This record gives sequence, C-alpha cells and structure tokens, in this order.
Amino acid sequence: MTHDVWLWGVFNVFVLAMLVLDLRVFHRHAHEVRIKEALLWSLFWVVLSLLFNVGIYLFEGSEVALQFFTGYLIEKSLSVDNLFVFLVIFSYFKVPKKYQHKVLFWGILGALIMRGALIFLGVALINKFHWVLYIFGAFLVFTGVKMAFQDETVEIHPENNLVVQFFKKFIPVTAGYHEGKFFVRVSGKMYATLLFVVIIIVETTDLVFALDSIPAIFAITRDPFIVYTSNVFAILGLRALYFALAGLLDLFRYLKFGLSIVLAFIGVKMLIEEIYDMPITIALGVVAGVLTMSILASLFIPKKSKPPVLPPEVIENLPKK
Repeated sequence: MTHDVWLWGVFNVFVLAMLVLDLRVFHRHAHEVRIKEALLWSLFWVVLSLLFNVGIYLFEGSEVALQFFTGYLIEKSLSVDNLFVFLVIFSYFKVPKKYQHKVLFWGILGALIMRGALIFLGVALINKFHWVLYIFGAFLVFTGVKMAFQDETVEIHPENNLVVQFFKKFIPVTAGYHEGKFFVRVSGKMYATLLFVVIIIVETTDLVFALDSIPAIFAITRDPFIVYTSNVFAILGLRALYFALAGLLDLFRYLKFGLSIVLAFIGVKMLIEEIYDMPITIALGVVAGVLTMSILASLFIPKKSKPPVLPPEVIENLPKK
C-alpha cells in the first residue's frame, strides 16, 4: 500500500483538529463527564473509525480494510486494561472528576506521539532485521500467559517512577490541583501541581502498554499507515470509553483471559508465519470470537462471593462443636 506524504499530513492534521475541537470547544470548561455524554462520544469515535475503514475498503480493497479492522479491534480491546489502570491512578491521587478529562486528553496526546515513534521504529527494525518478528511473537506469547495468571490488583507507587523522580530534580511539586493547572508560581518560584504528576504516571503507564499492543498489530500487517491509523483511532476513543465504562469495569472480569488468549494467538501467528501465512479472515474470526466469548462469560457467569469475614468477638461467641 503506497502512501504519499500528503496523506500522512492530512490524517495528522485531521487528528489534531479533532483534538483541538474536543478540548477548546466541547470541553473548554472543566466539568464532570456524565455517562450519557461519554456514550455519545464513544459512539462518535467508533462511527468515525468505521467510516475511515469504509474509505480504506473503497480505495485499497477488502484485504487492507480487514487488516485495519482487525488491528483496530485488537488495540481497542487491549485499551480496556488501560482504563482499569487509569481508574486506579485517579483513585490513588483522588483526582476530581472535572479534571480527569483534561488528564486523559494530554495523556492520550502524548501516547499518540510515543506510539507513532514506536511504530516507525518497529517497522524499521522489521525491514532491516526480519528475525525481530520472532522476538515480538515470543514476547506476545509470554505476555499473554503472564496476563492470564497475574494478580488482578494494581498498585501505584509514584515515588518509584523513574520519570517522576527525574522530573522532581528540576521542578518541585506542590500538593493540590490548583484549579486544574499544571504549573503554579508560589512566592516567585515555579512548582508543578499534582495534576502534572498524574499525567506523567499516565504517560509512562501507557508506554508499558504500548510495548504489548504495538507488536501485536505487526502480526496483522506491516503497513505503517494501517498500524498507525488503527492505533490512533483506538486511542482517540479511549477517553470517552473510560467515562462510559469506569463504573462497569468489574463486570468484564473474564476479559483479561480473553485478551491473554488473543495476545498468545497473535504471538503464535507471528512465530509460524514462515510455515503458514494465516489469512486475515481467520485471524479476525479468532480475535472477535475470543473477545465475544470472554465478554459474554463476564456478563452471564455469576461472580463467586467470598465468605464474610467475622470479627474476632463474634467468632469467640460462636457455639462450640
């Protein structure tokens, strides 16, 4: 798929225009994003992504369109893990709801830049050293197995974040959110607010997630434009998806196992590529099927309730056998 520089330029200008419109017009004033508003924005980004997919189909054909859709589905699904971590970060730092959209906006803008750089680095490595694909494949299988058995609890330790430690050497941090500002001047000295620290945590967390998600899409396509655009559309809808699902994330308790199977499957697809070039339709069917089954299992299989923990004084008064 041949892409001219103007196509990349038009796409990035469009993305920046949508981000500016979002921040400067629709969310100009800090406010708590309600579920109805979040659902409408989520629907908007999904429809926009599908319209872009239709455009790819019309100009590039069904094969490339399926590659975009499969990549978009994988990235969108993996982003649910991001949402859970965002929820933990906001809870840990007690970020007011009216400032959470601002944090996600700037955090996602930084994520677009970082992922763009990682994508071009990955494409360059694959083109020069084809064996890198096997490293990516093995890494995805390992990540999938690890995800299936890892502890679900997420702990936040900002004092151990290397980026935060490095930043605090140059600019001191003040407590509080100071009306949603990132920097404030106190007694003539510049301080970073807690809101800026939260953004640093969000950015570094997303970088870790990008190391999992970007190799996954290289198993679907090597086309940098498709890899980049599917990532961008998945990330752009992440903010609205967070506010729409923040209170419902516990319902998708089996999605983690579905994602682990998807990552392992994509890793195996990479490893056996020289032996069997799997059609994109099969890959899409497996990814969509696994994710659908994990969501249905989360919704219809009842959650096991833990036995109540009785206080010591109640246990002492229980009748002896």
